[in-house]
Amino acid sequence: MTDTPRYDTAALLAIMARLRNPEGGCPWDLQQDFDTIARYTLEEAYEVVDAIERRDFADLRDELGDLLLQVVFHARMAEEAGIFAYADVVQAIGDKLVRRHPHVFGDARYADVGEQTRAWDAIKAEERRARGAAAPESVLDGVARGHSEWQRALKLQQRAATVGFDWPGPAPVLDKLDEEVAELRAEFNGPDAVPADTTRIEDELGDLLFVAANLARHAGIDPARALRHANTKFERRFRAMERIACERGLDLAALPLAGQDRLWDAAKVEEQAEARRSPAAPA
Repeated sequence: MTDTPRYDTAALLAIMARLRNPEGGCPWDLQQDFDTIARYTLEEAYEVVDAIERRDFADLRDELGDLLLQVVFHARMAEEAGIFAYADVVQAIGDKLVRRHPHVFGDARYADVGEQTRAWDAIKAEERRARGAAAPESVLDGVARGHSEWQRALKLQQRAATVGFDWPGPAPVLDKLDEEVAELRAEFNGPDAVPADTTRIEDELGDLLFVAANLARHAGIDPARALRHANTKFERRFRAMERIACERGLDLAALPLAGQDRLWDAAKVEEQAEARRSPAAPA
């Protein structure tokens, strides 16, 4: 019986190089470029987060491998183009970690986390100057467009807050949220009207979501995480609705909305009962 081969980083790099070899490599891998692979990189990062939140550490191991593959893939394409290689990626992050932690790898001392964060920002600013980057024109400079829009909203708000442009707490943010809901409602011209101008609807809805992100920031909550939890809750309850309908011999799609709502309520009652039996279960 042949033992399962053990791979290290060098072996993984060799596998990627073979996949990208025009002579006998994988046709799909050969067709890819930075742009086509970028979306997979983002997907794999989200799958890592999902495995962590589910506390599925066997899956986390596999998902981290998938994410590492993305690094190896991008590095291989860069090496083929003569831009950089995987070793340069490792060198760059090693240098950055040491440079940005002088309190660990040097003699710097910080009084608290706030002082450390300010020093971190100062080190990053010095790095930009060393690269010859233009002096920032705005405190918002450097907030990358590659972030998810939830994360970008948070970062823009955090940067603005550094110069005092921020609400003092969640209460005025809730007031602003009410204002944005009212403006969005007005665009629909009534609860049953079809909006004539979807551009304005999009604009007002965007304002609403931006304020919701700000409320999450004031609460110390990651809005993307909150939305993931809401998605998970909806999926769990909807699947329970389907099961209950099947157990009762009902055609879910044929039921009026009121009937479907009753099944939704039944799913919630089941879930709450289960939560009482198992306090660790999600509410």
